[in-house]
Amino acid sequence: MKCSFGIRAGFLVLSTALSLVAVDWPQWRGPQRNGVSQETGLLKEWPKDGPRLHWKVTEIGSGYSTPAVVAERLYLLGNQGLDNEFVQALAVRDGKRVWSTRLGNVGNPKQKPNFPAARSTPTVEGELLYALGSDGDLACLEKGTGKVRWKKNLRTDFGGKPGQWAYSESPLIDGEALLCTPGGSQATLLALNKKTGEVIWKCAVPEGDEAAYASAIVVEASGVRQYVQLLQKGLVGVEAKTGKFLWRYGKPVSRYGANIPTPVASDGYVYSAAAGTGGGVVKLKVRDGNIEPEQVYFESKFPTAIGGAVKIGEFLFGTTGESLLCAEFATGQVKWEDRALGAASLFYADGRLYLHGENGDVALVEPAAESYHEKGRFTPPEQPKHANGMEKAWAYPVVANGQLNIRDHGTPWCYDVKPAN
Repeated sequence: MKCSFGIRAGFLVLSTALSLVAVDWPQWRGPQRNGVSQETGLLKEWPKDGPRLHWKVTEIGSGYSTPAVVAERLYLLGNQGLDNEFVQALAVRDGKRVWSTRLGNVGNPKQKPNFPAARSTPTVEGELLYALGSDGDLACLEKGTGKVRWKKNLRTDFGGKPGQWAYSESPLIDGEALLCTPGGSQATLLALNKKTGEVIWKCAVPEGDEAAYASAIVVEASGVRQYVQLLQKGLVGVEAKTGKFLWRYGKPVSRYGANIPTPVASDGYVYSAAAGTGGGVVKLKVRDGNIEPEQVYFESKFPTAIGGAVKIGEFLFGTTGESLLCAEFATGQVKWEDRALGAASLFYADGRLYLHGENGDVALVEPAAESYHEKGRFTPPEQPKHANGMEKAWAYPVVANGQLNIRDHGTPWCYDVKPAN
């Protein structure tokens, strides 16, 4: 009873605080990059057949890009074939295309396994939008028209080296800086002036490192503002102001070469995971004037799926390859595990977890600490065919302004998830 009360009390405080801020979803994993939506007043339970379908469109292009949603526009990447990867704006009211701008070619077209496609989620700030194509084409565009303000390429301009599945990162905007991860030995991590594209600093991580498929987050720890990113050789921290390399934690390295989930941070603790290896938490501590990651726990049983994890109150929620798991974030004590949708991507909003399963199903779950409580499940209609048995529904779900957005390749679905007036 104590755990259940504690987590519900935390939800009440969180919901009260979030009700005072905007409801847009302007970037990867939401306003704070933590998988938490700032939406309130949503349905607590879905009808038997799921919430009302507002619209469905097709022909937005292939890809695994998750939408960013700001006001009346939905922004995402897509590709037609291998020589046309683009960023586009759709109207929130009906899904019709407003504009589309080509970024470049699809990166690393001869992948093994072979899933060449657009991957990154655009980042929207003010009147500008920032998009990274899978071949390293980084562009700043006017969000109203799609006109390019400036453009760089992470491979040719900065000696970038992505992993075999090309670039998947979503650009991070922090103050005047745009943070991205070219990979390689020259500028493993890179900060650019967001208005001009000019270099602020380059960080050549010791021993070099390929870019992986996660996106960087901001972490304040031990009095230092830093960018934490999961690279192919593990988790690293870089000083935000100068680009100085601070630390590395080498445990989260996928045995499949697939370091994918974005880290989750809270109060100087960071959770990271790698497919086929495991997940766990480190505490960032100062020792002899240097920041060092001290391992708290790391085991194969924790969430490692492509769909990431979220921290709500004291608890971490995420999926393994088979099930949804709840564990105490600080200790790793597992509270429960349920088959649910199997591997899934997820976020939290207004007292509920939203899951988009790799099998294409969507579920609403009350994230209680004592056990699994499902509050609705449905399957979006007319799902697209996948290239082969290994390809799944990998795009993350998004909620903004009372609407739930689901995407699988060329088909986005938009559902109304606020009570009808």
